[in-house]
Amino acid sequence: MSKLKTFIRRLKHLSFKRWFMHVRQVSEETGGNKLYIAVDMLWCIARYGIGYLDYHSFGFYKKPKAQRLTYLTMNDSQIITRYLNDRDYYYVFDNKTVFDKRFEKYLRRRYFDLREADAETLRDFCEETSTFFAKATEKCGGEGIRRVEVTADTDYNALFSELMENGQYLIEEPIKQHPKMSELCPTSINTVRIVTVRMDDVAHFMYALVRMGNGGCVDNVSSGGMYTSVGEDGKLSRPAFCDKTGLYYDEHPMTHTVFNGFEIPFFNEAVEMCKEAAFVEPHMRYVGWDVAITPDGPVFVEGNNLPGYDMCQNARHRDEGILPRFEEVLGTKIRDLK
Repeated sequence: MSKLKTFIRRLKHLSFKRWFMHVRQVSEETGGNKLYIAVDMLWCIARYGIGYLDYHSFGFYKKPKAQRLTYLTMNDSQIITRYLNDRDYYYVFDNKTVFDKRFEKYLRRRYFDLREADAETLRDFCEETSTFFAKATEKCGGEGIRRVEVTADTDYNALFSELMENGQYLIEEPIKQHPKMSELCPTSINTVRIVTVRMDDVAHFMYALVRMGNGGCVDNVSSGGMYTSVGEDGKLSRPAFCDKTGLYYDEHPMTHTVFNGFEIPFFNEAVEMCKEAAFVEPHMRYVGWDVAITPDGPVFVEGNNLPGYDMCQNARHRDEGILPRFEEVLGTKIRDLK
């Protein structure tokens, strides 16, 4: 029944344009028959609970059943989230202001809430910086984020009113990015998504990805960015994937930085910071931490109570799914947690 509901829900939201785009791209990449691929995509939606983008990015074409069963699906991810995270505490991660206050130790930058201040507070804040970020506190995917530059002529009363009206209450000092990370994309803070699962008194490192912009000020995949996996040694060895284009890149299309061999600075320190932070909110045990790398070390950008299941299982990044890893850490079969 759960698979049937997922199948019906996916069909309702099916974009034929996107579906055929992925059918064509899979065909071009594999030489496979388009009709067979289209039918197999529908079968996988019904049988495994994945979508056409998952089919493409997971490399399901020509994968045998045994390998397909190793993949974490959206339903599996939701089961894990319900099991490990208390919904009453989602707000700690959904609300950016609450997150900043709870994890202030790991931010290492100034911030304040406009609702607890006035135009003079904003003016005083800008005495030490000519640029800041204004964020809508409960939006995600890079939505509601504005980069603001002030000058000697800035009308702070008007600016304060405008930000309040837009619901961009959280004011944050810019993060100074490590020069090495700027080689990926200089216009965005290129974050490392580090996922942890806390079981009893142990915080387990599950996987890491690096996300980068492509000319914009944010690195979110939903906003046109791209991502690739990060090895446990902090090095990149696989091409980056862009959801918007459905293409893989061996080098960044804007900066031409080659991904293979690129090393994330302070990666071990970033992992340890996330494992330590995993104990701050005891009711949330499955978290995706978005980490920026500065010249002085890692800092938090935000946390996610639903880290995602798809990017970490990209076929060009790994040969099989991550489901066995989660079941090893949880000590049980995911489907037994229902």
